[in-house]
Amino acid sequence: MRPKLLLATNNQGKVREYKSLLQGVPFELVTLAEEGIGTVVDEVGESLEENARLKACTLAAESQLLSLADDSGLEVDALGGEPGRLSARYAGEGASDGDRVSYLLSRMKGIPRERRSARFRCVIAVATPGGEVHVFTGECRGFITLEPRGVGKRGFGYDPVFCLPELDKTMAELPLEVKNRFSHRGKAAREACRVLEKLAGS
Repeated sequence: MRPKLLLATNNQGKVREYKSLLQGVPFELVTLAEEGIGTVVDEVGESLEENARLKACTLAAESQLLSLADDSGLEVDALGGEPGRLSARYAGEGASDGDRVSYLLSRMKGIPRERRSARFRCVIAVATPGGEVHVFTGECRGFITLEPRGVGKRGFGYDPVFCLPELDKTMAELPLEVKNRFSHRGKAAREACRVLEKLAGS
């Protein structure tokens, strides 16, 4: 019987991606809902890493399970790095993905293609119930499109307006397996997988 790894997020888009990214790790992947955990950890950290650590440690202590959490953000060069760690709350509390995308595009109105560079950053924290934490990072560079592309079942968050220049497609236009090869979350998760293999054997 494999030990459990708690995916410490209520974001179903992230759950779907992690179940794909972590295929093959020697753990049973479980969600907060499956474990009956309703705790919501406030992201009060001053950085992506602080928030990822906070979520992973809090939920590992509560669940007594090895827990994986992340914090990720979109950083737009023309906006001085906004929205950054505030990406999920950029358009206000309770805003939908569509609201956030619309607000971002409104902030970038009139900015030409050559000045729309951006990057996605992801920090993953894996915490043990005893408080040991491992941190992994990944980033992906691209640019913000003038309008959403690929809105629908694929992607979430800012994916419909984040374009990968090497593919000339937004994250939301890519099949999940292709997105995972290029994405910030995919890069961080590949690093995490190597440590998870070791943790399973310890």
